[in-house]
Amino acid sequence: MKLLKGTKLYSIITGYCPVCHKESMYTAKNPYLLGKIFDMHSRCSHCGTKYKIEPSFFYGAMYVSYGVGIAFAVAAFVIANLIFGLGPLSTFYAITGTLILLMPIIMRLSRNIWINFFLHYNKEKASTP
Repeated sequence: MKLLKGTKLYSIITGYCPVCHKESMYTAKNPYLLGKIFDMHSRCSHCGTKYKIEPSFFYGAMYVSYGVGIAFAVAAFVIANLIFGLGPLSTFYAITGTLILLMPIIMRLSRNIWINFFLHYNKEKASTP
């Protein structure tokens, strides 16, 4: 993972600050703690980046979530139907189960992608102690 440090992909996958990559944006690392899935620090303690740029900023992540969900659904279809040869009903159950089980990950991933549209990595802020 250190190889990707300094790229948007690193911040998207890990959920770290998109500006300095030093701290997790979320108060709880585990997305399956459903009561804390949306709990974020207000600012990065290392570089001071404000995560909620404006009120209701993360509503835009809903649109990203749709695309990410479709990608996971297509992957579940390919695995269930084309690789394992399951029938239509079993494939439907596989897709539904995948989306339900991965819902917390999809939600976090969507927020990470959304904030990385607007904030960019800064080497100067990352190198300051």
